Amino acid sequence: MAAVIPAVTKISSRIIRILGCNPGMMTLQGTNTYIVGTGKRRILIDTGDASVPQYINHLKTVLDFEGIDLAHIFITHWHHDHIGGLTDILEDIRDKTKHCQIWKYPGAKDNISEKSSIESLKDGQEFSVEGATLRVLHTPGHTDDHVVFHLLEDNAVFSGDCILGEGTAVFEDLYNYMNSLEQIANIHPSIIFPGHGNIIQTPVEKIQFYINHRMERERQIMDVLNNNSSKTFKERDLVRLIYTDIPENLVTAAESNVNHHLSKLSKEGRVRTSEDRWQTNEI
Repeated sequence: MAAVIPAVTKISSRIIRILGCNPGMMTLQGTNTYIVGTGKRRILIDTGDASVPQYINHLKTVLDFEGIDLAHIFITHWHHDHIGGLTDILEDIRDKTKHCQIWKYPGAKDNISEKSSIESLKDGQEFSVEGATLRVLHTPGHTDDHVVFHLLEDNAVFSGDCILGEGTAVFEDLYNYMNSLEQIANIHPSIIFPGHGNIIQTPVEKIQFYINHRMERERQIMDVLNNNSSKTFKERDLVRLIYTDIPENLVTAAESNVNHHLSKLSKEGRVRTSEDRWQTNEI
């Protein structure tokens, strides 16, 4: 059983975690938001869900107790449980956000007219406040606009939904997602602060587990296709061959997962498709 995440945790002199108070199947115990820095003006990473007064109260209490305000708010990606609380924060904690800049990486799902006050993050961009320097790393895959933040002073990564404290992450594009995992691995982070779940104290092992998990499923798909090189398969055919004894209510989800793998393999030129049927390109 996962360790309980408190509503507020002072992780270090430069990091305070505030739980979004929005538990659920996809959010686990809730969305982790983080205040970063040591000075009067700090950075907030992610804003939780909309209409969660308990979260707003915790955030306001921390800002008041620490005697700080927000220089920047960073959004890791467009999902409601990471950006949804932004309006509530700006409206309900105005005295602490009146000189705050909002930042997010541009994405296909953005509504520019509604978010015209949001500045665009750039890959490799750096921001500094007292006690903290954050570097932006564009990590598409979970969503096309997803970013993680590298805290240079601690060699720590705020991973959003790219890497979770529990279980594995979902994604829109597996090809991009695997490349993003490799990018994070290349940093050799000392610690990861995820968007959901507890702190990851062994980040190298965790990232490798994520990569190995996906590569094992890919190997199973390619084994079926290569061992039956003259045949073509629908996604459901592959599910039946690979996911043994899968409950009927999970077949559609498994098909979606297989489709993500096939799309990645297609981009790599290892498989081809015609009329929704797939075949190996390796033999």
